Amino acid sequence: MEFLYLDKRIAVCIKPAGVLSTDEPGGMPSLVREALGDEHACVRTVHRLDRPVGGVMVLARSVKAASELSRQVREGIFNKEYLAVVHGMPDTQQGRMEDLLARDKVRRLTYVTDVPGPDTRPAALEYECVESRYGMSLVRVRLLTGRTHQIRCQFASRGMPLSGDRKYGAPEGESNIGLWSYKLSFMHPESGEKMTFLHKTPHIQPFLPFNAQDFVE
Repeated sequence: MEFLYLDKRIAVCIKPAGVLSTDEPGGMPSLVREALGDEHACVRTVHRLDRPVGGVMVLARSVKAASELSRQVREGIFNKEYLAVVHGMPDTQQGRMEDLLARDKVRRLTYVTDVPGPDTRPAALEYECVESRYGMSLVRVRLLTGRTHQIRCQFASRGMPLSGDRKYGAPEGESNIGLWSYKLSFMHPESGEKMTFLHKTPHIQPFLPFNAQDFVE
């Protein structure tokens, strides 16, 4: 487990791709407890990354810290930014995507709908296309809402599935999903100090052709 910051209230670490965010055997809280050497430690998930997605994640180390960080998530104080590699190229270099999203619980898919209802949720993000080459684009994404599979669904619905994301239309043969949580900003749940953490993308496909590590700022 790679820690970027650790104190008695929070643990900021790098979630490996393929690991669950939730508190179950092999999930992030369990791995953090193992790294701390205390299987009974209070470690709580306050935000999630999809299982195939890696990157910066913060976990709370007390009930009070979890409550405060969850409040920041709800109120939009908690800022999450990603680097994504998508097929194609956005229509504009910078923009905003707004959709109504619904969830197919049977297929475990999120989809865009134009029919409001009790099970639909508004979703919004801002993006900047950093570079395009070989029919792919590196995009910096700032989430304004936190819906399940939001980035994956919103880009795929516009004909730009993430590299490696076969669930949302990427072609066969691509391996790692092109999505990385590279930046988190929030207020420390005890001191109130603003904290920002960044981490470069791993040195793997599909990030390699873009030198994506150079765009972390």
